[in-house]
Amino acid sequence: MRPWLGLTMTAWLACACGGAQAVDAPPAGGPPPATAEAPAPAAPAPAPAATPGPAGGEAANPKPAPFSRAPFGNADGKEVALFTLTNANGLVAKVMTYGATVTELHVPDKAGKLDDIVLGYDNLDGYLKNSPFFGATIGRVANRIKNAQFQLEGKTYKLSANNGPNTLHGGKKGWDKVVWDGEATETPDGPSLKLTYVSKDGEEGFPGTVNATTIYTLTNKNELKVEMSATTDKTTIVNMAHHSYWNLGGHGSGSVVDQELTLHADSHTPFDATLVPSGQIKPVKGTPLDFTAAKPIGKDMKALGGKPVGYDHNFVVNGDPHKLREVARAKDPKSGRVMTVEADQPGVQFYTANHLDGSIKGKGAVYNQYGGFCLEPQKFPNSINVPAWKDEVILKPGQRYAQTVVFRFTAE
Repeated sequence: MRPWLGLTMTAWLACACGGAQAVDAPPAGGPPPATAEAPAPAAPAPAPAATPGPAGGEAANPKPAPFSRAPFGNADGKEVALFTLTNANGLVAKVMTYGATVTELHVPDKAGKLDDIVLGYDNLDGYLKNSPFFGATIGRVANRIKNAQFQLEGKTYKLSANNGPNTLHGGKKGWDKVVWDGEATETPDGPSLKLTYVSKDGEEGFPGTVNATTIYTLTNKNELKVEMSATTDKTTIVNMAHHSYWNLGGHGSGSVVDQELTLHADSHTPFDATLVPSGQIKPVKGTPLDFTAAKPIGKDMKALGGKPVGYDHNFVVNGDPHKLREVARAKDPKSGRVMTVEADQPGVQFYTANHLDGSIKGKGAVYNQYGGFCLEPQKFPNSINVPAWKDEVILKPGQRYAQTVVFRFTAE
């Protein structure tokens, strides 16, 4: 049930549209976080006698390092690095600095077998030539902006129209197509990678120089935690998102139509012929958009229609729109893998890879239509052009945009 069903629309909007989730920014040039000093090393102990390994002779393989870095090619005249994160349970995530992109994520099935469950390429060239935003950090503004323009503080800003008449995912060269700076660390929760990017004033038509950060932590609770934030020196708009294509059977296992999905969303935002929401909010009950109880992704897909047929819809997530809460639960009945998604955003875009057509071959697999699905917590699409929603995406100097998404993996 939506907690705001009994409220007037004005009261709900006051709850749901409380600004760009801004909090006071930390003072510039402040001291770095305190770091505990390492204790002085003890005197070296005598080396133990060699112990035969399980195969009789060699010691067992050492535990893998929590993180490593390797070169992954070049883009825009800069080196692209590929970081590998390994948690205490042996789960592995690979993230490259181009687009702050997750390229691999290996999680266990019900038998304990690890498999890579995100679509992508095994080399940088694939991402440079033809990537439908596989695994990327999306910015400055995720999703669509109607007619590639908006007004802010009395000025009209014109953007690149890269999706019909609209702007999609930041324009022709959004944050998914730039090289970020990356630094990995080991934390009490698990290995973590901090990526930063400075988006200059006027980039892709947006005002303000924005300092963006994405932090991926592969926790020892078998979660991929994604924390995105941004500050600006001039009033602008920001709506970041994470864009992995998931296939819980394994990235090359075929269609996801039989995988089951629950969305904690009683409503959605209807859109026009170009997939831009009109500003309305309607219930999902009695429609193919109703995922309030678990059902196979493909169960009502034909009834949904569309060209091509499939989901590419923004849902209104139940609960406080700015608190971390469960958004969705997906399960692959064959492998037993379960992914639970938590986020602190008002909406989630659900997309079923409708435009994959077999022309992309990634990591040794051919990706056909419905070969993956995306769950992208974010502000509502085109918020800046809807009066009731626009304050959600406006970011001013002294404020900090922040959002958290947690993908938790289990098996049953």
